[in-house]
Parts: sequence; C-alpha cells; structure tokens
Amino acid sequence: MLKKNFFLFILVLVFLPACQSGEPSSRLIVALNDFSITPNQLSVPAGSEIQIRVANKGTVEHNFYIMHYGVDVGDVFDDKDIANTYWEVDVQPNDSLDLSFTAPAQPGIYQIVCGLPGHLQAGMVGTLEVVVK
Repeated sequence: MLKKNFFLFILVLVFLPACQSGEPSSRLIVALNDFSITPNQLSVPAGSEIQIRVANKGTVEHNFYIMHYGVDVGDVFDDKDIANTYWEVDVQPNDSLDLSFTAPAQPGIYQIVCGLPGHLQAGMVGTLEVVVK
C-alpha cells in the first residue's frame, strides 16, 4: 500500500505543473523556491477573475510580479520596472497567500519575475500566457 501511495504522489508532482502550463485556468498554484518559480509557464483566460495561491517554499522573502504586456525587465529588475507592473505580491519564507486578480484583457505573453535583487538573475523568471476564452 505504501508503494502505491508513493507512486500516486509522484504522479501528482509530475503532472500537476504540466496541467497548469497547458490549458488556461482560473485557479493557479505557484511555488516560489530559492531560486525558481514553479511552474514557470502559466496560462489564464483573458479578462477572467483568477484565484491564485502563491507559496514561498524558500528560506528568504520572494515576490511575484506580472509585468504589463510587452514589457521585458531585461537582466536587472529596478525601480522603472515597478511602474510597468500589472500585478504583484510579496510572500515571506514558509508562508502562502490565497489571492485573486483579474487577468489582463489583452491576449499575449506576460513576463513574471521575482523582483528582489539577484533573484531574476538566479532564475526566478517565467511567463503568463493570456488567451482568448
């Protein structure tokens, strides 16, 4: 029985992130780790109310920024990038937040990043694809 439960647990770990990066979803679960965003590719329906759980699984503070359409922060996230933010949240270590936001109406690819110094360069970057419902 233990072997069967372990196998099911592994299947959930492997396929849950894959499901989130395929079909658009109005419910997202994002883990912020030292130093990655999992999954790093998300998809949501344009203009929909999105429920999101952002969990910081790391040992340091992280944040989760969705940039405006067409904005690429480049190599360093700085003060000018804050003005180009569509949505953001800060999460303390070993904490999680259940929040909601309205997805952008403009379909396309939106960059997501952790804006804390050095975190983008360490790999905390991804994309949010907004698709027509």
